[in-house]
Amino acid sequence: MHDHQLTDLERLTLSRRRFISAGALTGAALFLGGGLLGRSALAEAVSANSRNPLMGFANIAATNADTITLPPGYSFSTLISWGQPLHAGGPAFKGDGSNSAAEQLLQFGDNTDGMSFFPWPGDANRALLAINNEYVNYRYLLPHGELPKSAEDVRKAQNAEGVTVIEVRRHNGAWSFIQGSPYNRRIHANLPIEVSGPARGHDLLKTQADPAGIEVLGTFQNCSSGQTPWGTYLTCEENFSDCFGSNDANLQFSADQKRFSVVHASVDNQWHRFDPRFDLAQTPNELHRHGWIVEIDPFDPTAKPIKRTALGRFKHENAALTTSRDGRVVVYMGDDERGEFIYKFITHDRLNRSDTKANRHILDHGTLYVAQFDAGNGDADQPRGQGRWIELSAGKNGLTAENGFANQAEVVIRARQAGTQVGATRMDRPEWITVSPQDGQVYCTLTNNSKRGEDGQPVGGPNPRANNLYGQILRWREAADDAAADTFAWDLFVVAGNPVVHAGKPEAGSHAINAYNMFNSPDGVGFDGGGRLWIQTDGKYSNEGDYAGMGNNQMLCADPQSGEIRRFMVGPVGCEVTGLTFSPDYRTMFVGIQHPGEAGGSSFPDHRPGVHPRSTVVAITRDDGGVIGA
Repeated sequence: MHDHQLTDLERLTLSRRRFISAGALTGAALFLGGGLLGRSALAEAVSANSRNPLMGFANIAATNADTITLPPGYSFSTLISWGQPLHAGGPAFKGDGSNSAAEQLLQFGDNTDGMSFFPWPGDANRALLAINNEYVNYRYLLPHGELPKSAEDVRKAQNAEGVTVIEVRRHNGAWSFIQGSPYNRRIHANLPIEVSGPARGHDLLKTQADPAGIEVLGTFQNCSSGQTPWGTYLTCEENFSDCFGSNDANLQFSADQKRFSVVHASVDNQWHRFDPRFDLAQTPNELHRHGWIVEIDPFDPTAKPIKRTALGRFKHENAALTTSRDGRVVVYMGDDERGEFIYKFITHDRLNRSDTKANRHILDHGTLYVAQFDAGNGDADQPRGQGRWIELSAGKNGLTAENGFANQAEVVIRARQAGTQVGATRMDRPEWITVSPQDGQVYCTLTNNSKRGEDGQPVGGPNPRANNLYGQILRWREAADDAAADTFAWDLFVVAGNPVVHAGKPEAGSHAINAYNMFNSPDGVGFDGGGRLWIQTDGKYSNEGDYAGMGNNQMLCADPQSGEIRRFMVGPVGCEVTGLTFSPDYRTMFVGIQHPGEAGGSSFPDHRPGVHPRSTVVAITRDDGGVIGA
């Protein structure tokens, strides 16, 4: 048998996957029923698969191998790994975790995530990469392999998170990291960062160290990202609240703090034990100073990053930018927590394409919205429906002083509470969002939700399953194809699942999912220039029970028109596959391999005894030099 085969029923379903044409919703998430076909039908399916004009590679098998697995004709190379020194003569990586905090500050950060490629003006063989370093794995970061036990341990963790900017150059078709470039730098948890927008100077952002509330120390827990048309990088602060706690066991948390699930012992970090800035009993407002989108100019190492507060404060996953019909910038954002919301921000001013510098503060002025989805048509085979964007502006839709929103600063600081106030739809953990370059449709990965059906999270609409183990990809089209529209139509592009373990049940997934391409927990997602949709996973890799046959986390490729999905890459043991960007000619794909061997069992990428596994950015190319995926 071949791993890229489709059943007759699946091919029929795929022909129906065109979503909205001439203003009408068609596409559906059809649930798989019945068994697999015999050998003759499978052979026919192989032939049909090979004829897809968009995807020119063979679907590969799931695997538990401790390496990167790609289709025939593709190769990967390591671009940069955690601990690699950024400058000539910098401290070398010590494979046992014994590098100091000061040394870590001069090295590439840990746990790579979202990234963007910035071409060099006038030089096709030179570029900058801005790369998020989301968090740390203490098992490998510290010699004792446990949570921090000293201020030095905490500072090392803080120096490993944030963002790394590096220069890369191409020689004979291959891109490589340029050690010693003056553009190489670390943006970390203690770097001064400016605050702009409606929350700048608000009382809720003021601390003893910053009584004006206009300059924050650091960005950390940076998940994915966005890239602006004016050449800057947007890094997204996600699980920032995990870094806070309190040494005061009697401290009563406020409603604002509880909305971010803070606990006395913090979660996975314990920074508060050795850094009073993260002890909520001592600096309660510090929590409000994080959870923002931060704008960085990669081409100016002297420029101070800026927290753009008009975009709202929550657990930002990424920022997907497009423009409205009248030329305003639109930013789509997801809040990655169970039962949280999807947002949209529309700038007040139009994008100035002739003078990029004129756009540098365009994200400080505009309107924030949150999504509300209807319950859909109730059709399990073709779920689809309508939705609307609800404005989050002080004084509108119940966002009044009586309800805790005296001004726009309080709306953006309490964006989650504002979404609840206006009746936004609680979602199955919104992860990345991306906009199709072909038709402007918007795709959002809803990775999973173990609490759907509980805690005021009803089953239905774009969240169709209780105890959602596998996740789904939501798609919507704005009214009149205008990103600034107030309403939209939605469907589910794909519902992930396991048709082998759960044949005939909703947990099998939609008809695009079969025994040979199944996956769980879609996370990263993005388009290339040819219109291929790339899907990355951050899910269960036990290969057992509900996840039998899925192997390690992976990256898949989808045809948005037919709905066909093929597995393109499988990562090493214990990793998340995340981060996605391309060279402008689409002949090199850059992908992040986060936390390989997070629980042991991996030696990627060094494969040397005594050297810890390392989060790594890899470059993927075709052996014939062609366009990736074509």
